[in-house]
Amino acid sequence: MLFDSAAWNTALDWLAHGVWDLAWWQIVFYTLATTHITIAAVTIFLHRSQAHRALDLGPVPAHFFRFWLWLGTGMVTKEWVAIHRKHHAKCETPDDPHSPQTRGLRTVMWRGAELYRAEAANAETLKKFGHGTPDDWMERNVYSRFTWQGVGLMLVINLVLFGAVGAAVWAVQMAWIPFWAAGVVNGVGHYWGYRNFEAQDASTNLVPWGVVIGGEELHNNHHTYPTAAKFSVKPYEFDVGWLYISALQRLGWAKVKKVPPKLRLGAVKPVADEKTLEALIANRYEVMAGYARGVRQACKDEIAALKARKADVSALKRAKRWLHRDAEKVPAQAQPTLAEVRAAHPVLDKMVTMREELRQLWLNTSQSRDQLTADLQAWCQRAEASGIAALKEFSLKLRAAHA
Repeated sequence: MLFDSAAWNTALDWLAHGVWDLAWWQIVFYTLATTHITIAAVTIFLHRSQAHRALDLGPVPAHFFRFWLWLGTGMVTKEWVAIHRKHHAKCETPDDPHSPQTRGLRTVMWRGAELYRAEAANAETLKKFGHGTPDDWMERNVYSRFTWQGVGLMLVINLVLFGAVGAAVWAVQMAWIPFWAAGVVNGVGHYWGYRNFEAQDASTNLVPWGVVIGGEELHNNHHTYPTAAKFSVKPYEFDVGWLYISALQRLGWAKVKKVPPKLRLGAVKPVADEKTLEALIANRYEVMAGYARGVRQACKDEIAALKARKADVSALKRAKRWLHRDAEKVPAQAQPTLAEVRAAHPVLDKMVTMREELRQLWLNTSQSRDQLTADLQAWCQRAEASGIAALKEFSLKLRAAHA
């Protein structure tokens, strides 16, 4: 039998390049496209639909996302959902499966996948937080039973398509979720970034353009309104996951159950009433974000006045980031400076004091509805009689709010 060099060369070429002979940039595009589909599956199916029930997905997208996640991650729906729900329930405590506030940013960033696997082995977590997830034949006999076979099939597909370089494509696909979701979102998203709302945890928005991680970059918004299907709340924020959900809804393949609440304003009422109280409580995060803007403006005015007198503004500059924060969120090392600034600036002290009084209206659960309404009316009267323009303007806007 003669050696067929042409056939041998053809076989070697196939092994090197696969059946889909693409340019390098086309392979990069394929890799980014497939990882983006994985991100979309995580944020739309696992996160917004399964973990938080913010939307219902039709059978077509739901089954597609489950199959794709089996190929691209090997993650089990019940495990992911249970771990994420526990994260919200125990956020920033030692029981939080992946808080950088308790475990350190380096640990969550680079060992996030290990933390996930460790918590997935906790039967109590799955039992308590994993309810309501798919439990059909495919889930029991394929997706949950043969987790590594899915990612193994993805490797085979990539090798057939691209030859040896398919292994590199597969490595990127497998690292995408552990790095971006388990590392960046769970780590940096609770450590650094901007905050629209004074949520009860340390969550932050990483960037206002939620594209790379499917909208998950808008993490402070999500922790403020966890059951909302839409993560963007400001005009300059863009949530690509919401774009896909809107498209699915137009196709009849999704039904959105909840979006972030929006404060509605009407005519200014003579006095705050029960409807004002309802609007305040329902929209408390947005209301307090508006109050924070007033505090920052007042602080800016105080700094300008000090500079005009050529006085020292260093303490005020150090304290300004904490003036609109909840008292328990101010670190111990910042408290002496904050106390010094409040003593030296009566306007800022008054605004900080009245902010806490306003916050107590929804924290004080022992008071009756009538008493809380009376307390709100008294708060508005004091704000408008304070002589502080920012307080008066805020109170008038609050009296225009309705549920």
